Amino acid sequence: MTNRRQFLALTAGLATTTLASASLPALAGSSKRSGNFSGRSNHVTTGKTELSSNSVVLQSNFSLDGAPDPRVGLGKNGKYDPKADLGALKKLTGKQSYRLGNGIKASDYNEVYIWCRKFNVPLGVAKLGN
Repeated sequence: MTNRRQFLALTAGLATTTLASASLPALAGSSKRSGNFSGRSNHVTTGKTELSSNSVVLQSNFSLDGAPDPRVGLGKNGKYDPKADLGALKKLTGKQSYRLGNGIKASDYNEVYIWCRKFNVPLGVAKLGN
């Protein structure tokens, strides 16, 4: 009887350990970094944004004063990366989200940009923290 109890206790412990370790990678990839926009190139850009492993979300307090051809994209250390363009800004205010395209790794970037493609200038930048 003791051997059976020990066996059941051991297998239950192994199952718990296996399930817990299997869910760790999913949790590790779900971290989000956020930041607040500040305007650039004489534009007023405000509000909060979040970058996760697969998307950028402009929060409900996001606002841009307007510009021709505004885009959402990513950059690093003060340099916009045109290969990390996520698409045209959907609206000038409010919550909206943009999916990261294939080959764009969130971990490679530490800034979210609102970029004017027509004039090739930043309209707003959010430096991302934890």
